Amino acid sequence: MIRFFTQDVKPPLPPAKEVKKWLVALIVSHGHRCGDINIVFCTDEYLLSFNKQFLNHDTLTDIITFQDSVEGPGKSLILQGELYISFNSISRNAAKFQVSEREELLRVIAHGVLHLCGFKDKNPADKRKMRLQENLALDLFKSSQPN
Repeated sequence: MIRFFTQDVKPPLPPAKEVKKWLVALIVSHGHRCGDINIVFCTDEYLLSFNKQFLNHDTLTDIITFQDSVEGPGKSLILQGELYISFNSISRNAAKFQVSEREELLRVIAHGVLHLCGFKDKNPADKRKMRLQENLALDLFKSSQPN
């Protein structure tokens, strides 16, 4: 089950039902199953406090992903975890990359789910793979929308 929460922000999220359907399709496309995933939209300050408390990083970020997945049948995972997303960072990045806040928000949500799927982004090669998967995820979302 995918649930959305907000902490002092109101992001321009498409209808929750559409986003949930897309995320389940994304998870299944990577050979996994969807478990409990909480997505929390918050402020920079809120996310910075998590970054300091849990990761010992004193830097702003757009997302923190907490993995709690369990093994499923075969080599699959039942994806579970929490995504904390700073809407302040989404707004800044949307302006920087000249995309809508909605598109940047969807990209960052996909980024967090891809982390749950096992994708990394700590080195240049992994970052390129992650960006490719984000783009494929956005294409999947667009193709699932009614005309």
